[in-house]
Amino acid sequence: MKHFTTLGLLCLFGAPRLHAQTTAPAARPVVAGTGELRGNVQDAATHRPVEYATVLLLPATGTSPLASTTCDEQGRFVLRKLLAGTFRLQISFVGYAPNLAPVTVTNQATDLGTLTLAAEARKLGEVSVTGQRPLVETKPDRLIYNAEQDVTSTGGTAADVLRKTPLLNVDVDGNVQLRGTSNVRILINNKPSAMLAGNLADALKQIPADQIKAIEVVTSPSARYDAEGSGGVINIVLKKNTLQGTNGNVGANAGNRNQSLNGSLNVRRGKLGINTRLSGYYNTYPYRSSLSRTDFTPAGEGQLTQNTTSSSQGGGGYGQVELTYDPSPLHSFTLSTNGNLYQSNSPQALFNQYAGIPGRDTLYTRDIRQRYLGRNYDFNGGYTRTYGPDHPRREWSVLAQHTRSTNTGNYNLAQYRAPTIEDGPLEYQERSDNLARNLETTLQTDYIRPLTEKNTLEVGAKAVLRQVSSNYSLDTLLTAQQLDFAHSPRRSNAFSYHQNVGAAYGTYNFAWGKKYALSLGARLETTSIEGEFAGEESRFTNSYFNVLPNVSATRTLKEPGHTLRFSFSRRIQRPNIYYLNPYVNQSSANSVYYGNPTLSPELASSYDFSYSTFGKTNSLNLSAYVRYTGNSIERYNLYNEALARTESTYGNLGSNATYGLSAYGSLKPVPAWNVSGNATVNYNRLRSVALGRTASQVAVNVSLNTSLKMGKLYTAQAYGGYGSGSVLLQSRYSGYYYSSLGLKRTLLKDKADLTFNASNFFTPGREFRSSTTTDQFISESVSYQYQRTVRLAFNYRFGQIDASGSRQRRSVRNDERAAAPRPRLPHAQQSGFVTLSARRGWAALGAWPRRHQLKPCA
Repeated sequence: MKHFTTLGLLCLFGAPRLHAQTTAPAARPVVAGTGELRGNVQDAATHRPVEYATVLLLPATGTSPLASTTCDEQGRFVLRKLLAGTFRLQISFVGYAPNLAPVTVTNQATDLGTLTLAAEARKLGEVSVTGQRPLVETKPDRLIYNAEQDVTSTGGTAADVLRKTPLLNVDVDGNVQLRGTSNVRILINNKPSAMLAGNLADALKQIPADQIKAIEVVTSPSARYDAEGSGGVINIVLKKNTLQGTNGNVGANAGNRNQSLNGSLNVRRGKLGINTRLSGYYNTYPYRSSLSRTDFTPAGEGQLTQNTTSSSQGGGGYGQVELTYDPSPLHSFTLSTNGNLYQSNSPQALFNQYAGIPGRDTLYTRDIRQRYLGRNYDFNGGYTRTYGPDHPRREWSVLAQHTRSTNTGNYNLAQYRAPTIEDGPLEYQERSDNLARNLETTLQTDYIRPLTEKNTLEVGAKAVLRQVSSNYSLDTLLTAQQLDFAHSPRRSNAFSYHQNVGAAYGTYNFAWGKKYALSLGARLETTSIEGEFAGEESRFTNSYFNVLPNVSATRTLKEPGHTLRFSFSRRIQRPNIYYLNPYVNQSSANSVYYGNPTLSPELASSYDFSYSTFGKTNSLNLSAYVRYTGNSIERYNLYNEALARTESTYGNLGSNATYGLSAYGSLKPVPAWNVSGNATVNYNRLRSVALGRTASQVAVNVSLNTSLKMGKLYTAQAYGGYGSGSVLLQSRYSGYYYSSLGLKRTLLKDKADLTFNASNFFTPGREFRSSTTTDQFISESVSYQYQRTVRLAFNYRFGQIDASGSRQRRSVRNDERAAAPRPRLPHAQQSGFVTLSARRGWAALGAWPRRHQLKPCA
C-alpha cells in the first residue's frame, strides 16, 4: 500500500527526481521473534568508535542477509525481533577488513559487548562499491542533497547544484531562495566564508560543483546555530578525506559556458594530517535586455526606452590547506586557511531614449566597461576535547576564525549623441571606483554534557566583531566644457560600519519513552552598531538585545520508518554589506541602485510540521510550514523627480508572511533505476504601510529527476524543473524552467570518470520578464539569457586508503544532531550509508564526519 501511495504522490507533484533512497535496507527480522542483539564497534588499533559500520545477520550457511542495520555515531547497533538460533554476524566498513563471527540468538536481549574492525590499506583502483548513497536524504531536522551522486552537475558550479536541491530556488539572476525567502544563511563546511559576504550570485559561480559533496538544507535550526538567516540555513559541504595514507584527485572540464581545473591532495601519517584543494575556472554569460518605462510627472508623461547587450566573462581560483594534529584520542587540533580570487569584465552597449517631457528629451548610446575584482581569505583554528569511553558524547571545543573580503568594482563609460556608438560624436565620459571591505573575527566555545543516557545539556558562547567599509569616488568629463576629468565630491564619499555581536545559548535534549524526543533551547544575542560617513555629521549608533527560542519534538510511530516532527524557531536577519553599501552605480543614468546603511535587522518566527517515511525502495517526506517576518527588509523603487531617474534600494518596510506545503518522494522500481520528485507550493503575502501596498502570490516549484545504471560502466541521468516566478512589494518576475541530461562512463578500473552534460538544450536561450508598478512610474523589462550549456568533464582518483588512526568521532557541528539523545530511528534515516561489500572503495570516501567546524557567524 505504501508503495502505491508514494507512486501516486510522485505523479501528482510532477514526477520523480533522481536516485531513490538507496540507503542500507531497514533492519529486517528473520521472523517475528523476541530475540535482540546489541553491540559496540570499535577500531582495533585506536579503540575509537567506528561510525556507521554495516552490521549483517547471516544464516549459518549462505550469504543472503536475514537482518541488517548500521551503527550510530558512537559505534552502537541493535537488531530486534529476531528468532532464536545460530547465525553469523558480519561487520564491515570502508577501509576495514570485514569481521565475520558466529553468534547465538536467544529469546532474550544479548549484549555482544565491544566488537573490533582491523584497518586495511587498499589502492583505489583495486576496490569497488556495491551500493551508493541516495541523491536526497530526508532527516527529521534537515534535507541533504548528495551532489556527488548527481551526474548532471559534473563540471558545473555551486549555483547548478543549489538549483537542483529540493526546497531551494535559484532565479535567473543567481539569487537563492529557501521556501520563498532569500534571507538565508549560506555556509561552507558549517562555517561562514568571506567569499559569501558580498554578491552571492557571483560567489556561487566560483565554487566548482565537482568539489561539492552535499547540500544540507536546515529549515528550523536549533539554538546551537547562530540566529542569523531568518529563512533558515544552507550548508555547502565540500569533499574531504581523513583516511590514513596519501590520496587525492584531479579533474578538468570544458564547455561553452564554463571551464575549470581542480584537484585535491590528502596526506595523513599517524597523528598528523594535511588536506589541500586547488581549483581554477573561467565563465562567460552573454545576455541582452530591454526596458520600457512610463513616468508620471507634473510636467506630463515621460517614456524611457533602453536596450542593452552584454557579455560577462570572469575567472579566478580557489585554494585551501588544512592541518590536523591528534596528539591523543582525547585531544585534537585543527588549523586551516582558504582563499579565492575572482575577476570579471562586463562590457555593455546601452541605447537610451527619453521622450515626452520638454527639456528632458535625450537620445544617446553608451559604451560601458565594468570590472570587478574580489579577494577573500579565511583563517580557522580549533581545539576539541573529548572524555573517552567512560564519558561518551561529552565534548568541549574552542574555535576561532578571521575572515577578510576585499571587493573592487569600477566602471568607465563613454556617451555618444547618436543611436549607435559608431555614428555619433563623443559628448560625455564618466569613471567610478568602489573599494568595499568586510572583516570579521569570531571566537566561540561549546560544551556538551550528557546528564543521563537520555538527557543532554548543550551550552556555548560566542563573540563576532565585524568591520565594514566602502570608499567610492566618481570623476566626470563633459567634452564640450572640459579638457580633463573633474572629481565629483557630491557623488564620492567613504563609509564605515562596525557591528559587534555577543551570544550565549543553552539547549536541553531529552528522550521521553521510546518514541518521543524533545529539544528545548534559547539563544541570547546582543548587538551594537556604529556607522559613519567621512566628512559629514552623519554618525549613527544602534543596539538591541534579542531572546530567540527554539523548540522541536519528534515522534517515532509504531510502524518502523515513520516519523512526525514539529519545530518552532525565532531567527534574525542582519543586513550584510550588499544591503548596506551606499555606493551608487550610475552607469545607467535613468535607473540606479544603492544600499541603505541605516537598515535594521528583521525578526522571523517559523513553524514547521513534517512527516517522513521510507522503506527499501521508496521514501516520502511531507511538510507544512508558516513563517512570519516583521520589520521585513524589502527592495523597493522610487522616482527621483529632480534627476528624472528611478532608484532602487532596501528598507524595513513592513511584514512578510509565507504559508507553504512541500513534498519529496523517491521510488526505485528496479535496482538499476531511481526516480524522485519534489514540489513546493508557497502563498506569500507582503504588506507595507509605508508604501501603502500589499502584494501576494501563489508560487509553485516542481522538479523531476531520474537515473539509470547501465551495467557496471555507464550511468545516465535526466533532470527538469519549473518555477512560477516571484513577487515583491512593487515588482513581479516571470517563471522559468530548466533541464539537463548527463552520461557518465567509469574508466581505468574505477579510478576515473568521463561525464558529458547538456543543459537547457531545447533553445539557445530564454526570455525572462519583470514588471514594476508604483504611483510614479510603470516599467516592463525583458531579459534574454543564453543558457544552452554543453560540457565534458574528466576526473581521476589516486592513492591509498587506510582507516587506521582516522579520527572517527563527533565533530563540532552546528546542529542538534551532535548530542541530542532521541529514540532509535530506523538506521537508513540516521546515516544514509549503504551496505558495502568486502571490496569497498572510493565512492564511499568523503562521507566521513567533518572535523572542527565553526558555527555560522552572526
